[in-house]
Amino acid sequence: MTPAGSLLVAHDLRKAYGPTNALDGAGFNIHPGEVVAVMGPSGSGKSTLLHCLAGIVTPDSGSIMYGGQEMATMNDAQRSALRRSQFGFVFQFGQLVPELTCVENVALPLRLNGASRKDAERTALARMEQLEVDDLKAKRPGEVSGGQGQRVAVARALVTDPRVLFADEPTGALDSLNGERVMELLTDAARSANAAVVLVTHEARVAAYSDREIVVRDGKSRDMERVV
Repeated sequence: MTPAGSLLVAHDLRKAYGPTNALDGAGFNIHPGEVVAVMGPSGSGKSTLLHCLAGIVTPDSGSIMYGGQEMATMNDAQRSALRRSQFGFVFQFGQLVPELTCVENVALPLRLNGASRKDAERTALARMEQLEVDDLKAKRPGEVSGGQGQRVAVARALVTDPRVLFADEPTGALDSLNGERVMELLTDAARSANAAVVLVTHEARVAAYSDREIVVRDGKSRDMERVV
């Protein structure tokens, strides 16, 4: 049964790579505006779960419902459109385009969706201001610090007003101080936009920014009770 009000729901996901079961019956659900941390040791299947939820990897079996629609019924073009317009992504190392300025990097998803340069960069600057990096608009990624670059990456992920933000170890390459600031800004910006956040991490201090935790171990998932 789909939990009432859920935006993204997965049930009994299974995915194998050769003899290795990356997912072995994992499940997941998230509501609009909710931040869910997916935790687990290295090799537990948490990144595979994220990639399946985002439509990057197709599970061998199981069901993924997004907005009431089964993702398995979507073709490649529909899933690509979903990732461009309704999903946002933040990776451990930012993955900014080094040849572009920071504002051009943030504006890139809008440009790919057909927006004019002027409109895209105006929207990008608003997001950069929210993430406190608008003063870096003319700099290239190689000219900014790791923490600044990751905030630019968060601004890029949020620039299309996605309904779901997927963050895979977003502070893994940062020191603790920069990591804390990135998480504060990421979660505040996402919640203000009522975007759901799927946060993959192995760090308890990062998971503390979530509303709920799901632990993945040996390809299986378990909802954890948050002790307040």
